[in-house]
Amino acid sequence: MSDIIQLLPDVVANQIAAGEVVQRPASVVKELLENAVDAKATDIKLIIVDAGRSLIQVIDNGSGMSQTDARMSFERHATSKIKTADDLFNLFSNGFRGEALASIAAIAHVTLKTKQENQELGTQIQINGGEIISQELISKPTGTSIEVKNLFYNIPARRNFLKSNTIETRHIIDAFQRVALTYPNINFSLIHNDNEIFRLPTGNSKLESGNLKQRIVNVFGKKIDEKLVPIHEETEILKIGGFIAKPNYAKKKRGEQFFFVNGRFIKSHYLHHAVLGGFENLIPHGYHPSYFLYLTVPPKSIDINIHPTKTEVKFDNEKDLYAIIRSTIKHSLGQYNVAPVLDFEKNPSLDTPYEYKNKDINSPLVNINPEFNPFKNEENSKSFFQKKDLNPSWESLYASVENSETEKDNTSQNLFDADIENSGNSTFQIHQKYILSTIRSGIVLIDQNAAHQRILYEDFLKKITVVGIGKQQLLFPKEFSVNKNDTQIILDLKSDLENAGFQFDILKNEIVSVKAIPASLKEDQIINLFEMLIDNIKNEVPNSNFSQFDSIAKSLAKSTAIKKGTKLSIKEQEEIVNNLFLCKEPNFSPFGKKTFITITTKELEDKFNF
Repeated sequence: MSDIIQLLPDVVANQIAAGEVVQRPASVVKELLENAVDAKATDIKLIIVDAGRSLIQVIDNGSGMSQTDARMSFERHATSKIKTADDLFNLFSNGFRGEALASIAAIAHVTLKTKQENQELGTQIQINGGEIISQELISKPTGTSIEVKNLFYNIPARRNFLKSNTIETRHIIDAFQRVALTYPNINFSLIHNDNEIFRLPTGNSKLESGNLKQRIVNVFGKKIDEKLVPIHEETEILKIGGFIAKPNYAKKKRGEQFFFVNGRFIKSHYLHHAVLGGFENLIPHGYHPSYFLYLTVPPKSIDINIHPTKTEVKFDNEKDLYAIIRSTIKHSLGQYNVAPVLDFEKNPSLDTPYEYKNKDINSPLVNINPEFNPFKNEENSKSFFQKKDLNPSWESLYASVENSETEKDNTSQNLFDADIENSGNSTFQIHQKYILSTIRSGIVLIDQNAAHQRILYEDFLKKITVVGIGKQQLLFPKEFSVNKNDTQIILDLKSDLENAGFQFDILKNEIVSVKAIPASLKEDQIINLFEMLIDNIKNEVPNSNFSQFDSIAKSLAKSTAIKKGTKLSIKEQEEIVNNLFLCKEPNFSPFGKKTFITITTKELEDKFNF
């Protein structure tokens, strides 16, 4: 039998490795930015075009590379960070496995320009699909510039899996923010399609914490400044610093939650649970706090080489870190009077006034009439000692019983009347949450909120895409602030939102000024709807213009649907029942929740005959 095992060509091997390292344009951004940081750059510029599909370029003023190093950097497993296996447990830099540039070059058109400070000329290398096209000397400033064009051009299947430009841009911004937050002492800027989205200077603060807070504010907007509470603790196994947000700013959606360990962004559900423990009893169930926590641990106590993206790590003393993080957060919330505490200090307002301190206390005077006799009046004494009638008529014995029974009947009747207010009607509202109606085979229970969402969703979607939706002008513009990331999402959706009946502008300092809204929307629902829309765009990953319309319709429906706890008239109940079953998809709400359940007569009989 002939041999069947063979070595893969380098190009194929690099393309396979690229599947692990490069999942989307944001993966390339992460690798290139981290390389620039490792090169000791103090100024890093990221330029992207078409959400990274056409161009990803990173320009830095770092140390640069020699001609030989520039060529070697595109070889697999070529790195300057490690030499032995022991070096894996003593890492403070980012890229170390030497796969990033080789993987990127295998699936794109790459141009590298680099120059060291002590060299007169720099080096330019062009690589297409892993094949070197040219290498030559050029004149350029000190540092490195790397261009990645036409990503996945030779793997069309992978390119087809990319999402819309809005979603891919958001992932790029997320990767950019993580690196920018990790290194607040480096200038960063991001330009997308010739629009400057971020310019993040290092600031003038001499304190690292001052630069960090300024960086957080520059990334997420000025509104976050009032939310932040500093946190700091040092032990033998952990140094922790950064900021947490006040409990009253907790959100239902996860966001603005960052862990950094030894200068590297990580994800850890275990440590996240420790943070939630620090906020115990301070935030409602289902809400999530914001935090920016920077951990420094001994390099040998952490393994960062357990996942290709290096965002998941393993600690050898997780339980100790858990306890320290939890207690540190509790301490900071109490120290800054954010958490409720028992105050044992003396209240000055309860002190004796100064002018009364040395005065004598006079006993109160009591006037007594020694001649007073309560029995002096004979009539009073007779009435006082008069005995009650011990032989009442027998009819009176039942009077109180009858009255009692009548009261019970009235109470019972009132109880049932209150519970079933619309007896004799075709629908009943239960606990102001569900609508009960009869059907031929039994009964149907409808969730009024989920059902109304489905009705409104299909109506909004039809109006937005086919009929056209009316709008109402606001007497005074409604203004609210968002962070830069969310501003970009709103700008990308502006034309679709205008088709949905909105009219708004983006002012300076990330202020959204809304001038007109859909006719069915209330003014006090505007902010909630925009926040919900942004969350839907972030989490539901739309990949076409229709999906963006779909997300807008969902957000409108969820914001304007009747809520649980709303009392409905008989007519309103019947309208919901009738309109629900006229929908194209009546079984589920726009978010996948059941709108109704049915209980057959046979199931009801079984309940009574078990």
